[in-house]
Amino acid sequence: MTEDDLDIPPTGRSSRDRDRAGGGLREHEVRTALLDLLAEVGTVTATEAAARLGYSSGLCSFHLRQLARHGHIEEAPHTGGRARPWRLRQADAAAGTSAEADFGALARGLEDESWQRWLDQRDHAPAEWHHDEAFSAVSYLTPEEMSRVAATIRRALAPYQDREQRPLARPEGALPVALITRLFPLLPHPDGPAARPADQD
Repeated sequence: MTEDDLDIPPTGRSSRDRDRAGGGLREHEVRTALLDLLAEVGTVTATEAAARLGYSSGLCSFHLRQLARHGHIEEAPHTGGRARPWRLRQADAAAGTSAEADFGALARGLEDESWQRWLDQRDHAPAEWHHDEAFSAVSYLTPEEMSRVAATIRRALAPYQDREQRPLARPEGALPVALITRLFPLLPHPDGPAARPADQD
């Protein structure tokens, strides 16, 4: 039996329990990352997704199946073997719709809601948790450099990704922390001057 034969969360907990522990946001994080990856590479298996995103293959397998169940993706044609490749729904692509963008918008909304809840209730957290590490920066990057930065961040987070499935691996005092990264090009405002390459006058 492979991971794709299982239709239960790798954590073995109910969805209600996961939501109580902050898992609702985590699920949207994983599924958005999978949709972004499929939009980038076309087709992917759970094992390939795990290698690219830093999650476990079991977690990727479960969420790929859930995305398919909700109509966001479909199984891609393949020639035998137990590996199951997935792709974005072709009907959506032909119609010009963007399932990954819709799902991403939902995930971003949940992230913003969680951030606002933290700001409103921060004073009620234990003293050692009264701070956060929010920051932002603007850098001039090529598309390839932006992808490399994203990959570096994923690699930095990879050592901590299995703690959701392995509670005994969590050090004392560890709490679920939202790790949110958004890398995107800054486009000119439509009412402003047209953007020009930096080397033109």
